[in-house]
Amino acid sequence: MMRSRGGQSSSLVAGVDVMLVGLFSAKDKEVDAKLDLLAVSVEALGGRVVGRHVQRRGVSHGGARKMTWPFSRRTLLSPGKVREVSDACRSAGVAAAVFVNPLTGHQQTVLGDMFGCPVVSGDDLIERRV
Repeated sequence: MMRSRGGQSSSLVAGVDVMLVGLFSAKDKEVDAKLDLLAVSVEALGGRVVGRHVQRRGVSHGGARKMTWPFSRRTLLSPGKVREVSDACRSAGVAAAVFVNPLTGHQQTVLGDMFGCPVVSGDDLIERRV
C-alpha cells in the first residue's frame, strides 16, 4: 500500500476517483469550505472527487472538552462511520481516500485495510506539491 511517507501521495490521486473524509467538531462552521479546499487540491493533482463523508464530534459524546478528540486512535472515526465510508469506497470503486485531518502512519494502514484503498491526509498531498 502506498503511503505519504514514501513521497507518492500526490501521484496516488492522479487520474483516479477519490473519496474525501473528515472529522470535525460540531462547532466547526467551515466544514464545507475545508472539504472544498481539499477537493481543489485533489483535482489540481488530477484526481476526481466522487464523494464526501463527514464525522461530527458533538457535545452529546462526552462534553465540549472532547470535541476535537478522535473517536478512535486507530481510525479517527466512529465504528459506524468507518463502515459507512468503507462501504462507499468499495461501491464507488475509489482508488484512494483523502482525509482533511492529519493521520499517523498506523491510521493510514488501518483505514486503508478497512476501506480497501490507500488512505492519505490532505496535508500529505499539499506537502508533495511544493
